[in-house]
Amino acid sequence: MLAWLPFRPTIRIRLTLLYGGMFLMAGVVLLLLMYFFVGQALSILQPPPFNFGPDGAVVNGVRMSSDQFNQALAHQFDGNSNAALNTLLRKSLTVLVCLAVIAFATGYAMAGRVLHPLGRITRTAREVASSDLHRRIELDGPDDELKELADTFDDMLDRLDRSFDSQRRFVANASHELRTPLAINRTLLEVQLSDPGASADLQHLGKILLATNERSEQLVEGLLLLARSDNNLTDRRPVELSEVATRALEQTRAEATKREVELRSTLDPAVVSGNGVLLERIALNLLQNAVRYNVADGWVEISTAAVPGGGELVVSNTGPVVPGYELEHIFEPFRRVKGADRTRSDKGVGLGLSIVRSVVRAHGGVIEAIPRTGGGLTMRVRLPAA
Repeated sequence: MLAWLPFRPTIRIRLTLLYGGMFLMAGVVLLLLMYFFVGQALSILQPPPFNFGPDGAVVNGVRMSSDQFNQALAHQFDGNSNAALNTLLRKSLTVLVCLAVIAFATGYAMAGRVLHPLGRITRTAREVASSDLHRRIELDGPDDELKELADTFDDMLDRLDRSFDSQRRFVANASHELRTPLAINRTLLEVQLSDPGASADLQHLGKILLATNERSEQLVEGLLLLARSDNNLTDRRPVELSEVATRALEQTRAEATKREVELRSTLDPAVVSGNGVLLERIALNLLQNAVRYNVADGWVEISTAAVPGGGELVVSNTGPVVPGYELEHIFEPFRRVKGADRTRSDKGVGLGLSIVRSVVRAHGGVIEAIPRTGGGLTMRVRLPAA
């Protein structure tokens, strides 16, 4: 409705235009009515006709008959009436314009006062969304619709706070309860495999069980990290994206050498806002995914750069051709590209890209997967600046 305005039509602006426009319309109607009634009153106040003798009368050195004098007097009266009405109209319009300016300014101030609680609600909601779920609006004042809205919002924040606290406690408890037996199993299997008297069949079975246990550990770690990273971050700090990529490269280099995959890097400075450990997980998961789903004598290239509004992390790799329809599901948990071997634990548990997407969303960034001509993918991550 107000799209023609050169500025954002906020509620305050709309209320100001409503208040001022109603005053202006009322003033215009009042002015027109006053003009009409004054003109009607002046028309009633026409002077009575004068009658002179047969010789007439001399007016300003000119002899006039009764009719001539009455016509001249009526003409003079009409001219004075029009001049008075024009003067009244000009002065009334001037006063109306001044009062309209005052009305718009007063309406703007009053709208700001009325909407002040709503602004407080908005600011608190923004702070809660970006930093702290323990903040509350706690709006004082009359028990009106705005206070009801603030109280409802506080109740919702209470429920969300309790829900997130419960989730954090669950993740902490699950982390302990699930990791401990898996660590015990791994230790027992490693001890058994280190026994030189163990038979070949037992050694083979132990290696299979150890690989299965390792895959279970990866699955638990991935699920716990996925649960933690689905929430927005409450503690953000400036992080140098090139340093994060360098640490991820060092952790991936041995696996890339083993798989005969060349690692390339072009790391330009780029400072973003977030958690360094989780950002390192983004780079590490993308690199590991690119190395594991590659071809012999292939390559993986990682680059960082500053872009308007933040930083960009790009990981490109050779590999099998990825169909376009698979890109819609590539970030879903436990989903792999069609044709990938699902029985091998060395390629992960299918949570790598899901964790990447969750961490990117928690940082307020975006991730895009682009298939490369000839095979492989280009993963582009953009994160907000510090």
